[in-house]
Amino acid sequence: MSIIYGLIDFILNIDEHLVEIIQQFGNWSYGILFGIIFVETGIVIMPFLPGDSLLFASGTMAALGAFNLTTLLIVFFVAAVIGDTVNYHIGKKVGMSIPEKSFIGRFINRERMEIAQKFFNKHGGKTIVIARFMPFIRTFIPFIAGASRMNYKYFLFYNVFGAFLWVMSCTLLGYFFGNIPIIKDNFSTVLILIIVISVLPAIIGAIGSRKKKAK
Repeated sequence: MSIIYGLIDFILNIDEHLVEIIQQFGNWSYGILFGIIFVETGIVIMPFLPGDSLLFASGTMAALGAFNLTTLLIVFFVAAVIGDTVNYHIGKKVGMSIPEKSFIGRFINRERMEIAQKFFNKHGGKTIVIARFMPFIRTFIPFIAGASRMNYKYFLFYNVFGAFLWVMSCTLLGYFFGNIPIIKDNFSTVLILIIVISVLPAIIGAIGSRKKKAK
């Protein structure tokens, strides 16, 4: 439980933790940020790491001069593209036949995986772009794309395009608006709203699928 509480604290107070990371690691902070985004997008059992909130908070810090904006955008973009690529190949390698009692199976939320698969089947390639803005779902979609044997060149196009939109929008929102007094003074509330808005499409999709099952 302490790990969960620590993760929640990291997400809700990510601005404070970023300051600590910068103070302790200096330019190595870019590597830490790269690692977080890579793991969040690339490892199917790690969908709970901060994504949108980390981009937004890092953009805010860049506006204060803690990060170089161009370097930050490149680091996030490369991490997001490589992360989805690795996730795709993992899905292609192991497929959807992971036993629930296996080591990996224990970490995969089957219900969210099913929601992601239905979303993917309905929207095809553009799902990869849309899912970038949906926590949890964005970690499962590349895996499902690989398991479904989507043409890699086709996947790569949507992967790069989606990563560009996601990184640019979330990071630049933080850069231009994160230090506005009302947002700065209510930073945790803003991050919660970002997470809620990001998760909303998945919640609506889940409710819709349950209603169909009920009928």
